[in-house]
Amino acid sequence: MIRVLSFILLFLSINASAANLLVLGDSLSAGYQMPIEKAWPTLLPKELSQRGHQMRIINGSISGDTTGNGLTRLPALLEQHRPDYVLIELGANDGLRGFPPKLIKDNLTKLIDLSEESGAKVIVMQIQVPPNYGKRYTQAFEQVYPSVTNDKSVDLIPFFLAEIITDSDLMMQDGLHPKANAQPWIAEFVAQQLSPLL
Repeated sequence: MIRVLSFILLFLSINASAANLLVLGDSLSAGYQMPIEKAWPTLLPKELSQRGHQMRIINGSISGDTTGNGLTRLPALLEQHRPDYVLIELGANDGLRGFPPKLIKDNLTKLIDLSEESGAKVIVMQIQVPPNYGKRYTQAFEQVYPSVTNDKSVDLIPFFLAEIITDSDLMMQDGLHPKANAQPWIAEFVAQQLSPLL
């Protein structure tokens, strides 16, 4: 009985010390065409735990979301979950629709401001669009992320898709979404990037 009570108290103390991390993303984080338990945000706590970070992950990602959609949804997510950290993985759908880089930057700035006003530390993921959108647009789009994170003094982590997009074993036929078998690798990659920032 004492051993069981000790275990329960240990479990409660671990969970009480766990920080909340909200992933605000699109289909790349929502588990596109796969069960949510296979998506990398679901696998992330184990990877972070192995690096000494006890984290609860709230996956606030919805397939098809743009930075504008995220801006609409974020206040309710912040109020409901009170995250300690917000990881913003948005912009791919803005880019695929050819939205102006200035609009994307403005939306990202507002997402950062809202998150910080709630008391959360913000981390932004670099997003890239396929090169067939033209050199001028792809470069302008890509520069949005270092520009806004530099302006707002928040951390920027690399885009996980850039590491696997040419690997047909890990990517779906659309060339845009990672398969289920890529998710453990993505979780490990993201954990490696986040760990020094937590």
